Parts: sequence; structure tokens; C-alpha cells
Amino acid sequence: MSALRELRAPVAGLTRLGVVLAAVGALTTLVPFVGIAELGRVLLAPGPVDDGEVWSIAGIIALALVIGWAANGGGLSVTHVADHRLQAMLRRRIVHRLGRVPLGWYSDTSSGLVRKAAQDDIDDLHHLVAHHDVEMTGAVVLPLGGIAYLCWLDWRLALLAVATLPVYLVAYGSMMRGFGRKMAELDAGVARVSAAIVEFVHGITVIKVFGQVNRAHRAYDDAVGEFGDKYAGWVRPMLRLEALTSLALSAPVVALVSLAGGIWFVTEGWVTPVEALAEVLVAMIIPSTLLVLNQGITAQRKAIAAADRIAALLDTPPLPVPNEPLEPLGHDVEFVDVSFAYEGTDTVLSGVSLHCLPGTVTALVGGSGAGKSTLAKLVPRFYDVDSGEVRVGGVDVRRIAPEVLYRKVGFVLQDVRLLHGTVAENLRLGRPDATDVEVVSAATAARIHDRLLALPRGYDSVVGEDAVFSGGEAQRLSIARALLADTPILVLDEATAYADPESEARIQDALSVLARGRTVLVIAHRLSTIAGVDRIVVLDGGVVVEQGTQDELLAANGRYARMWDAYTDGSTR
Repeated sequence: MSALRELRAPVAGLTRLGVVLAAVGALTTLVPFVGIAELGRVLLAPGPVDDGEVWSIAGIIALALVIGWAANGGGLSVTHVADHRLQAMLRRRIVHRLGRVPLGWYSDTSSGLVRKAAQDDIDDLHHLVAHHDVEMTGAVVLPLGGIAYLCWLDWRLALLAVATLPVYLVAYGSMMRGFGRKMAELDAGVARVSAAIVEFVHGITVIKVFGQVNRAHRAYDDAVGEFGDKYAGWVRPMLRLEALTSLALSAPVVALVSLAGGIWFVTEGWVTPVEALAEVLVAMIIPSTLLVLNQGITAQRKAIAAADRIAALLDTPPLPVPNEPLEPLGHDVEFVDVSFAYEGTDTVLSGVSLHCLPGTVTALVGGSGAGKSTLAKLVPRFYDVDSGEVRVGGVDVRRIAPEVLYRKVGFVLQDVRLLHGTVAENLRLGRPDATDVEVVSAATAARIHDRLLALPRGYDSVVGEDAVFSGGEAQRLSIARALLADTPILVLDEATAYADPESEARIQDALSVLARGRTVLVIAHRLSTIAGVDRIVVLDGGVVVEQGTQDELLAANGRYARMWDAYTDGSTR
């Protein structure tokens, strides 16, 4: 609740104004009910009917209806303005925060989680901000005003109006017992069903190749069956209670109780027939308001959970920015006694020292989990070191302004992300002001120009619509993007990992152009792609165990030599 209150604070004034207007609207909505009773009193009074009084009452009723409609409409308009302002404010805050978090946060965080907070959760706040307060105010003020009116007439009429309410409250309280725990169990069940679906969809090729379709279907059936059993086990006992609550607040039952009680009260001489009529009219509005209250409470629970997720996203620690940034002098990259561990894990890198000079290509190799990808990602500050320093141009990267660092350091990753937009827009991500000639030149150097010309609209083709690329083609687009950005330092995370042999040859040609004159750090999985680099650094368990040229490492007959023998033996089989 505190997170929700904090998020709504900027529009609290507008919300309060909407609540006041809603309260006025609810009270004026009560006037027609009172007016009908007063009309009955005038019309049923002995003697001639006072036309003037009748018209006066009718006029008051009409005026109250107009004021009520205007107040309710005004209240909703004000809260919708508050909702629009809050959504725009939250989206700006989220975009601002996402632009400041470390790049490694995106690797560690599900894109679905970000999307849910930035889109779905903000949408979940819409009903609460734009409707909830206005509707809840009306649902509270209208029956309370009616009961106050009945108390003014006769306290027994007020009790009669809420005679069926205790049955509803007891049954509803019983239904809501353990609601939070049950909802958590159901959410976990939905998550398991979703996981089974995702696993099946992503693994459909492997599943069909190995004839395991029935097994995959079984996993889904088991997850759905477990969810269905839990849901039925929770809902089935509540059905009788739900029927009881619905019956207690149904219009026929409320009307029957009110009429029976009213007749009794009139017979006893406690109230007049007109006062009994007023009680029936007021009693009939209580069930509808309770329904609004029930829906409002459910919406509030949902909004509280959404607000907690949004607040957690907004509380994500940003990348520390130096107050007095330094300008790097040169384009060399140096690791000085670097140690690093991911949060909650053992040390990934320990005491790594390495100096990469401008105009050279340094390859990082090692087994899975050796720390090569982590080491390379420390240069563009995907993460910050736990101890030691990573220096660019002689300056600790933590002392360089992020916008300066990213003008110095570019990277081409295995998993290429192309945005929904034209090919030219994707290429210009690193340099929006690049001319058409420069874009074509970069694509030509990356060996992707001819493929782009073959698209229906060439460079103006839209990715995902009339431009669909293979893994190797996407890699070459990423290389063209890096060429256009023209950063003097480049991190390559096995750019040929998913390419076929023909694409790999084209990518290697593009990389040779890209690496020319730059400080290049390559994360290598295929040893054949780095045989001619200036230096090979072998990592094992987060420690540098060997470094040198290909010939030097093979002559040393150490870790790299064994890796090379295993690689060449495997590739010739």
C-alpha cells in the first residue's frame, strides 16, 4: 500500500477533487428517492392536491439529477486527467531509470518482467486512479446518506434497510479467509502452466525430432491438471456461500423483506406508508453499491501488486556516474588485478591483469564458465568490478561519463537485437546523423549491402515485416551498425556462433574490415576464427592461465594446446 500511495502522490490533489465531486454526485442522486417519497406524501394527503408543491418537488428532483450527472461526470473527468498525467509521469520515470541502469541488468532481467511493469502494471493502475475513488465514494456515500435519511425518519427503518446485510458480510468474510495464500498458489500454478507452454514452443523442433511430443504434452497436461485441481478445491466450497450472498442481496429478497417489514411497521403505527415506501427505495440501492465495493476491493488488491512491481523497477540501482568525469587519453584497454562475482554467486574472475593495445586483436578463450564473456563485458560497464580496475585510455571506466564511454567502446554480441523499424534506422542506432552514403558504405563493408538491395523496399524495408534476416545476416547488420558507430574499441562476442559456413566466411571478411586499426577484444568459441590474432588469452576458473600467440601457445603444449587438439580432432571427424 505504501508503494501505491507514493506512486499516486503527484496526482493526489486531482484525486481528492474527484472524490469531492463524486460525494456531491452521490448525495444528489439520493434526492430523487426522497423526492418520490415526498411526492407520495403530497399526492396521498387528504384534500385537494397542491399543484405548486408537486411542481416544486419535481423541479428539485430534476435539478438534483442534473447536478448529480454533472458532479459524477466532472469527478470522472478529473480522475481521468489524473490517470493520464500519472501514466505519462510513470512511463517517463521508467524510461529514465531504464536508461541509467547497468547494461548487465538487462541480461539478468526477463524482458517480460520489464514489459509487465512498463505496460501491463501501469494499465492496472488505470482503473484505480481513473475510476476506483469516484466509484467507491459513490458506493459509500449513497447508502450512508440513505440510511441517515431513514434514521431521521425512524431508526427502525434504517435497521430494516440493512436487515439482509449481516448474512452477506458473514458469508463474504468466510469466502475471503485465506484469499492471499490461495491467490499466491493459483499464481504459481499459472506460472507453471506458462512455463510448460514456453518450454514446448521453444523446444518444438527438438521434441519432434526425438519423438517426445507426447511427453511434452504430458508436462502441459500435468501443469494444467494441478492448477485445475487447486482451483476447483478452492472454488467448489465457496459456490454455496456465493449463492447465499447473492440470494441475500438479490432485489426480490431485499424488496420482500422491506415490504414485509414496512407493512408490519405501518400496522404497528410506527411509520406512515410513505415512510415505508422511502425505506423500500433506499434499501434497493444497497445491493448495487456493495457490488461496486466488492469490485473496487479486488481492483485495489491488483493495483497494489502492480504498484509494488513498478516501485521495484523504479528502485533499481542506476549505473554510478562520476561527479567529475575524466576524459580517456588513447584507446588502449587495461585490466588491473580485476576480481568480480555476480550477486549471490562465487567469484567469477580473480586477479585478472591484461593490457590490450590499440591496433591489436586479443582473443579470450576457455571452457564454459571460465569468465571470458564476463571479463569482456566489464569494458562497456555491463557490470562494475568488485576490486581492481578496468581502464580505457588510462582512466578507470567508472570515472568516465557513460556517453563518452559508449562513444569509445562498441560491441557486437551473439544475440543480435533488431528493432521494429526500417533497416536504415537500425543501422543508424549508433550514429543517428549518418548520411545515406555512410550507411551504404558501412553495409557494403559488412558484406550485407547486396542482400539489403534485394529487399522489397531496400534500406527502407521494415524489420519483421518485409525484411526477415537469418542469423548470419543479422550478425552482418550488427557489424555494419558497429562500423557506422566507428568506436575505436570493440568487443566481439563470437559473432559467427550461429552462422552457416557461407555466412561465417562473409562475417569473417566483415570483421577483418571492422577490426582494422581498432583495439579489439574477441570472445572466441571456435578456435579456428582466432588463429591469426595478435594475442590469445586462456582463462580457466576466472584466472588467466596462459597468453601468447597461436604458435607460442601450441609450442608451450599447455591448456590451449589441449583445447586446440580437441577442437581440430572434433572438426575432422
